[in-house]
Amino acid sequence: MRENGARPTVVAVHGAGGGGWEWGIWARVLAVHGFGVIAPDLKPSSAGIEKTSFLDYRAQVMDWCAGAGGGLVLAGASLGGLLALAVAPRVRPAALILVNPLPPAGVIARPLYESRPPVVPWGRDRSLTATRRAMPDADDAARLYALRRWRDESGAVLNEAREGVAVELTHCPTLLLAGEHDADVPAVASRSLAVRLSADFRQIPGASHVGPLLGRSAADTAAQAAEWLAAHAPADSV
Repeated sequence: MRENGARPTVVAVHGAGGGGWEWGIWARVLAVHGFGVIAPDLKPSSAGIEKTSFLDYRAQVMDWCAGAGGGLVLAGASLGGLLALAVAPRVRPAALILVNPLPPAGVIARPLYESRPPVVPWGRDRSLTATRRAMPDADDAARLYALRRWRDESGAVLNEAREGVAVELTHCPTLLLAGEHDADVPAVASRSLAVRLSADFRQIPGASHVGPLLGRSAADTAAQAAEWLAAHAPADSV
């Protein structure tokens, strides 16, 4: 139960192949500004990672939100951004923060990638070379930290996202953060989604797809998000 006058809890949803650890820098920065953060790991369904669907992940995020109580903020990165959009109409967050979100159906210039196998072996086949390629704007310590934590992902979930997940757009206060050098989600797609959501749009200079969470700009980006939240989801409004 959130106490009167307290800031809302931020429920943070990570991207594909990652975990709640991706939000570590943000959690520390948001805590300084008085926000609590819940950032669990998405789990495979009981049928196994290869049988895990978008709806399985969506149900988990719904459960996290139920545990956070009223007046929550939803934050999502990449696949987590798409999950946050899918859940928002049901949980009615005080605000949304989307970081390089995979766009839902109907957004122009959707990401283009080949169909995935049942299990995407990002954990099994992880390497420092691939991690450097994914995190060009991070330092070596951050790359090593991520390298030890990448996990395999459900190809079914990514293929659903590739085909386009239909969501009911919720027009609550929304901040969309897009990395300047995001090679996974085209900038035009992020801008198009921001327009559809009537969202505040900010491009993060020099940032890659994961850079706003794990790169050199992560702490500053988190501070921008905290300041935006303080203005758009203050304690006395939720």
